[in-house]
Amino acid sequence: MQGSANLNIMIKAARKAGRSLVKDFREVENLQVSMKGAGDFVSKADLAAEQILKEELLTARPTYGYLGEEGGEVQGQDPTRRWIVDPLDGTTNFLHGLPHWAISIALEHKGQIVAGVVYDAAKDEMFFAEKGAGAWLNDSKRLRVSGRKRMIECIFATGVPFAAKRTLPATLQDLARLMPECAGVRRFGSAALDLAYVAAGRYDGYWERELNIWDVAAGTLLVTEAGGLLEGLRPDQNPLDGQVLAGNGEVFASFAKIIRNQA
Repeated sequence: MQGSANLNIMIKAARKAGRSLVKDFREVENLQVSMKGAGDFVSKADLAAEQILKEELLTARPTYGYLGEEGGEVQGQDPTRRWIVDPLDGTTNFLHGLPHWAISIALEHKGQIVAGVVYDAAKDEMFFAEKGAGAWLNDSKRLRVSGRKRMIECIFATGVPFAAKRTLPATLQDLARLMPECAGVRRFGSAALDLAYVAAGRYDGYWERELNIWDVAAGTLLVTEAGGLLEGLRPDQNPLDGQVLAGNGEVFASFAKIIRNQA
């Protein structure tokens, strides 16, 4: 698939930052027995990756704005466009030597996500999409959401809140309602990859509360361009505000009814 100039810039930046993170990941695997040492190391790896992404994106498009998890927001001369970046989604996995983490880059134009990249550097899987042009994996495979129609055959994904986050009780209630109705629920620790996996048909649906825009911006476009449905946890919510419900069109209504606890 031949992408736009902006998409090519995003893919190039993701690959460059990915090489840096993969190199650091090999080192952190040796440090994981030392929590303090590994934690400090991962913070540096995260910041180094964001610096690469910021330099690549703003050098190529110096008038665009920039919003990053680590680097904060930069106002661009062009107020209608900004990059939205998570340099390392799945930091805890990275810290523990688990090869399930990703770089997420989105381009926002006038409040709409028009291009998105989620790069799983450990597995060299590049998920990308442009508005109106479909979603793709590694430049050759067109992504489509799954076609499963029966909830009992479906696998869903979510994020179980860590420590004492206030959303834990609600998530546990979701699981109690959903798990008897489906084939399983997975918690892999990267919202960006969860959404990419819905787009690829690996998961049939995904939901989560209280995410940040950089966690989901690219992934939401992947899902919709792969033919999926995407809403807030309540129909009046904007998924980019961090309350996300996504799935294939066949089971979305049933899935949403369960998560929204509608009798």
